[in-house]
Amino acid sequence: MSAREANLLGNIHGGEIVKLADQTAGAVAQRHSGGPAVTAALDEMAFLAPVHVGDIVRTFSQVNWAGTSSMEVGVRVETQPWNDPSSAALHVASAYFVFVAIDAEGRPRLVPPLAPEDDTERRRLREAEIRRAHRLARKQEIDAARGRP
Repeated sequence: MSAREANLLGNIHGGEIVKLADQTAGAVAQRHSGGPAVTAALDEMAFLAPVHVGDIVRTFSQVNWAGTSSMEVGVRVETQPWNDPSSAALHVASAYFVFVAIDAEGRPRLVPPLAPEDDTERRRLREAEIRRAHRLARKQEIDAARGRP
């Protein structure tokens, strides 16, 4: 990444990393759903280490959970110094996005279900279900506190 996206410490702004993660997650959501999908929520973004100007940044993403029209997409961000190809990749950030598949009029549309095939995929699905339950419970609590049904 370039100095244009950096702060005074020479680290890439977190917002740039969020944007990159969102773009990666969006591509995966659209591939899974077979059409347009939009970001509905950024459930969690954890920055584990700084990204420095000049680092090579790689993103990896997968659909962890799929409902009727929404999906949770996990993203892993790694870096490697541009001038040291022998160095190990460093895990610098992780994120969980919620996407909604939409039709041409912008209305939610059906997404294919997930069929986890191994223990890792089953673990990701279980963890995504926990995050979803927490999102829904938080929304219900806030609505109740505001006097909404």
